[in-house]
Amino acid sequence: MAVGLQIAIDGPASAGKSTVAKLVAKQLHYTYCDTGAMYRSITWAAMQHGLRLTDEVAVVALLDKSTIRFEPGEVEQRVFFNETEVTAAIRQPDVTNNVSTIAALGGVRQKLVQLQHQIAAVGNIVMDGRDIGTAVLPNAEVKIFLVASVSERATRRYKENLTKGINTPLAVLKQEIELRDKKDSTRKISPLVQAKDAVLVDTTSLNIDQVVARIIRIVQEKEKDHNK
Repeated sequence: MAVGLQIAIDGPASAGKSTVAKLVAKQLHYTYCDTGAMYRSITWAAMQHGLRLTDEVAVVALLDKSTIRFEPGEVEQRVFFNETEVTAAIRQPDVTNNVSTIAALGGVRQKLVQLQHQIAAVGNIVMDGRDIGTAVLPNAEVKIFLVASVSERATRRYKENLTKGINTPLAVLKQEIELRDKKDSTRKISPLVQAKDAVLVDTTSLNIDQVVARIIRIVQEKEKDHNK
């Protein structure tokens, strides 16, 4: 196994990044860093504190005096903001629909990217998000850009929500995903864009196992080059 290999997985909302990244990390025995959960956590906290989500100074001040950490869980990785577990709370629709606003704040991104750099420095890391291959880990040996049609992504989110007791109409989810795509791709700081050296993987007609297998093959080829 190559030491120091970094895997960056980017793509729009509900393209399957987190699910795929976790499985890839597990199969390769790599560390997984859920950057999206970091942004979701500070979004949740800002909302809990009644902050205006566009007030960069106030949100950064909150982040400065807080901690975000991950712990292993039986079913999924557990997320904590300070001492409060927010694993489920940060996946609720109110957080999902506001996280792009927080992620567009330069001060927030700067703080969280610093933390992500520290986590990734040891290598053997799988990190997913919107700008991992372009801004966070621009020198990553493996860069994947996952995409899927809006219709497919909305259907996935709908099914996922139902398992959590959330029954948002499919048509509404489509509109929310389209809006988030626009926000993420047009923000001034670190917009969602495919890195020039990233491999495009369209997951629309693929199941999770097929996507994971394809990425594993890409990693294995890179590992051969990395070990030469």
